[in-house]
Order: sequence, then structure tokens, then C-alpha cells
Amino acid sequence: MNKINPSKSICDGCCEENRFNWPRIKAIDESSIPPSPVDIPGGTIIPTINRYFYIVTEDIDLTNGLTLLANLFSDDNGNPVTEFKIFTPNGYTNLYINAVMQEGGAYKVTSNSLILNPFNATIFAGTPIIIESLGFQQI
Repeated sequence: MNKINPSKSICDGCCEENRFNWPRIKAIDESSIPPSPVDIPGGTIIPTINRYFYIVTEDIDLTNGLTLLANLFSDDNGNPVTEFKIFTPNGYTNLYINAVMQEGGAYKVTSNSLILNPFNATIFAGTPIIIESLGFQQI
């Protein structure tokens, strides 16, 4: 209610005029788009990107840390995986929990598991965990 005129709302219709409408985003299958090579002096760098997805099925208490095996995850196409492709030394991995990138010191990814360090927190059921592994090859 408006303090000056209690019968009117604060907005009085102006909110609809000032509302921002986000443009529609069309999802595409990224696997149909080849990685873009980057030309550098002496060659070309070709990026390779692998993403792995897991939806937490029950609350996870991180007080003592946790290891999640690779076979819990699926790839970009929804196929189950048995291992993570790790690009050492020419690459890196990112971890997203509930779409938030995590600090590098909070986890470790090996070819067969994700290791979450002890932390006073809980990951709740239904939370997405995404590992993004990026590698670079010079040709």
C-alpha cells in the first residue's frame, strides 16, 4: 500500500512498464558444433571439452569429505561413463555444484572419481554436480 494514498499500490502499474523481458534462449546440441581451432604462431590449438553430470539422489554431508565414482555420472549425451577424461598437463577441470563454480582447492578430479574435501556443508538431494574437463592439443 502507498503511504500517501493507502488505496493505491506502491507500483501503480509502473512495474510492468519497467519490467525487463529476457530474450528466449534456444538450446542446441553442442556436440554438433566442432571446437573452434585457434591459430597461433607455429601451429593451431584445438580445444576438447568434456562435461559430466550427476544429480544428487540423497543429501550428502561433507563434514568428512566424499568420493563420488565416475560411474555415477553421465556425459553430454546422457550416456553413462566409467571414467573422466583428464587432460594432463595441457588442460584443466572445473567443478560446478548447483551451477556455482567451486574453488580449485575444494576438490580433486581423477580419472575414476571426484573427491570433495571435508567442509561444513551439505549438498542436498536434487542438486546438480557438473565436472567440466578442458584440454588443448597443438597441431
